[in-house]
Amino acid sequence: MRTPVSLVILDGGMGRELQRIGAPFSQPLWSAQALIEAPEYVKQAHCNFIQAGADIITINSYACVPFHLGAALYKQKGPELAIQAAILAREAVQNSEKKTALIAGSLPPVLGSYRPDLFKPKIAFDVTEQLYTAQDPYCDLWIAETVASIAELKVMLTFAAQSSKPFYIAFTLNDDVNAKTPTLRSGEQLSEAIEYLRETDVRGVLLNCSIPEVIGPALLLIKALRKHLTIGAYANSFIPIDENHKANSTFQSLRSVSEQAYLHHAQNWYEAGARIIGGCCGIGPSHIAEIAQWKEKL
Repeated sequence: MRTPVSLVILDGGMGRELQRIGAPFSQPLWSAQALIEAPEYVKQAHCNFIQAGADIITINSYACVPFHLGAALYKQKGPELAIQAAILAREAVQNSEKKTALIAGSLPPVLGSYRPDLFKPKIAFDVTEQLYTAQDPYCDLWIAETVASIAELKVMLTFAAQSSKPFYIAFTLNDDVNAKTPTLRSGEQLSEAIEYLRETDVRGVLLNCSIPEVIGPALLLIKALRKHLTIGAYANSFIPIDENHKANSTFQSLRSVSEQAYLHHAQNWYEAGARIIGGCCGIGPSHIAEIAQWKEKL
């Protein structure tokens, strides 16, 4: 009998998949635009990832925040859109052939991805609390996504403490392949951030929305520091983002990352101890299918 492989496959980047299948998609609304104008595309994107082999799909609430919607529209419709996104994810699983797929609630940066300089703890807590309440009835686990600083981490840990569901922190790293040690987008050491996870209820640490090349060394570092944590990764296919990047001012440029090239990264992450692997911006169902096919051969 073949020994079961302990690898869980996460979905890929929702925004670019919506764009690929023809959903309304523009800045600054990003993936929230389809929720507002054409929600059937959101369900279709989820189904595409499930069909590709994803064991977990993520609620499309990443852009249901003031940074993307603007303060006025967020106040009017933000939590309502997050509920709608959660329902669409649940319907996608129920309508699929893989009814065992799990749903991850998304707790995104509310004031800007890769923008620790814009972070305000009180606003971040209040908005995150609303998104948490909106998604909690529909999700099986939580991912605090694209955490770029220790200040952001501290806010997310308050929700990890109150949730009875598995809770994962996903850090985003500086895209510097020559760095001596992995750092967050804030410039703070990843090792310092990991120290804050002592005596917490966090189930695992993921690395997301960073280029694939910086993830392997960071996974090894986390594994060395916290052997009991589940670790994983879901990289983007962006060109490297520098510290002067202004998210939402323009579309971030993609580079060509083939399915085979991304699988090679995923295999290296698996060897480094990653047991949850998926994709972020620009990584689509075809990439996820390649990983799923490889998993079957393990």
